[in-house]
Formats: sequence, structure tokens, C-alpha cells
Amino acid sequence: MNGSKFDWGAARDVLPLLLHGFLTTLLATVLGTLVAAVLGLVIAIARRAPSRLVTAPVRAVMEFVRSTPLLVQLVGAAAVFSSVDPLVIGIVVLGIHYATYTSEVYRAGIDAVPRGQWEACRALSMSPRRTWQAVVLPQAVRNVLPALGNYAISMFKETPFLAVITVEEIVFEARKYGSDHFAYTEAFTLAGLIFLVASYPTSLLMRKLEKRLGH
Repeated sequence: MNGSKFDWGAARDVLPLLLHGFLTTLLATVLGTLVAAVLGLVIAIARRAPSRLVTAPVRAVMEFVRSTPLLVQLVGAAAVFSSVDPLVIGIVVLGIHYATYTSEVYRAGIDAVPRGQWEACRALSMSPRRTWQAVVLPQAVRNVLPALGNYAISMFKETPFLAVITVEEIVFEARKYGSDHFAYTEAFTLAGLIFLVASYPTSLLMRKLEKRLGH
């Protein structure tokens, strides 16, 4: 880096490192989204249980997770589970954190299923399991897909927090290269552009999906 000029040589050198870090970022996002989607559905169903022995603990855990910063959760989990791979910790923490939000999305989707369909299932003597699998969940999931996609994009943009627990994602690589070569401008500029190139088209696709599903 020379003065305030952008060093294209440094940009060329750091790009492969950032792309490698991007793969880790993408992996954390995809797996974290899967955890959030599955766990969020489990939470949404558990909150409809008739017993407070189930609903009360679930709500307590949700409030705790949603009331504490993601950064604190990551650092705390890394300290408690120090022998676990940081990437695994990051994926699990991201998944659990966002599951508390996706559960609300699922709840709204389930509540949107017309009451008459629940009554029709009972009239046909369908078991609760069959009712959920064949009638309720297909409609609920279809209704909430755009919202789930938006949460996935939000998670992608929050993966830089994983750098604090030494996950070698894209921002970790940018900071390391900048520190080693005094080229923070080039490293972080390219990192930001990679985030933009990856997230903006996805945002456009989610908007199209929302329109197609009538949201």
C-alpha cells in the first residue's frame, strides 16, 4: 500500500485467500440455515403442545437466546466447548440463534392454515401426525419460504462474527492479510465486494419468490 492509493498487486494477492474464506462462509451459512430451518420448525410445533411442561422451557430458552447478542453466544460457546472445532460451534450457534426467529415465521405460517382444514382432518379421522404431514406443514412451509430465505441472507451477512472464535471465514482472512501486509483497504474492499456479489442476486431472487407466492 502506497499512501492512499489502492494497491492492485495486494488485491491480486489477497483474492485467493478471500475466496477460500468465502467457501467457509458459504458452508457456515448453508449448514446454519439448515439447523435454523429444522430446529425452528421443532420449536414452533413444541410451542403448540398442550402442556406447560413443554411450552414454558421452550419459551424460556427462546427468550434467553433472543435477548443476548450473537457475539456473546459465540464467545461463550467457544469457551465452554473449547475442544470442539470453531466452525462447528459457529454453525450450531448461528443455527440456534436464528431458529428462535424462524420458529415465529413457522408459527405464523401454521396459524395461517384455515381452521376449516383442521376440522376436516378431524372429521376424516386423520391422525395428528398425518394431519401435520399431509395438510398443515406443506401449506405452512410454502407460505414462509420467502421469510426463511431472508433470514438465510441475514445469517450470511452475520458470519463475519465467526472470526472472533478463529473461524477462517472471509473477514478473518481479510483481517489477517491486512495485518500481515498493511493492506487493510484492499483486503476489506474485496471482502465487501464478494459479500455484495453473493448476497444481492440472492435478495433479488427472494423478492421474485415472494411475488410468485403472492406475498
